Amino acid sequence: MMDSTQVSLKTTSHEALISITHLIEKSIPSLKVENGLVHVFVLHTTCGITINENADPDVVHDLLYRLNDLAPWNKASDRHMEGNSAAHLKSSLLGSSVTIPVINGRLVLGAWQGVFFGEFDGPRQRTFHLTAIH
Repeated sequence: MMDSTQVSLKTTSHEALISITHLIEKSIPSLKVENGLVHVFVLHTTCGITINENADPDVVHDLLYRLNDLAPWNKASDRHMEGNSAAHLKSSLLGSSVTIPVINGRLVLGAWQGVFFGEFDGPRQRTFHLTAIH
């Protein structure tokens, strides 16, 4: 059986890694999943989803810093007319989805893990889709 829902998120900065673990956990009852999987999929080409450390905020800072090293803005060689090629590359590096086990109605994440929404071309109104497989 599958159930799904969409969650809206308003981002407030040009680039950010925003913890969305609590939003996913809040959606579990409406997804009616006690034991199964929750698939999280971002509906935008300049955003990403990842699982990483959620205990030390310096990890988020360092990840964004390193992503900017890999994909800096305003590269003279970029040809995409919207000027946001860096955001598309960062989105591809993070990926557009994660799948998380659910046991006894709770996400199965490591002690330090959290789910992050990567905004790379904001601020904007964004949406991610949750699908429960049970």
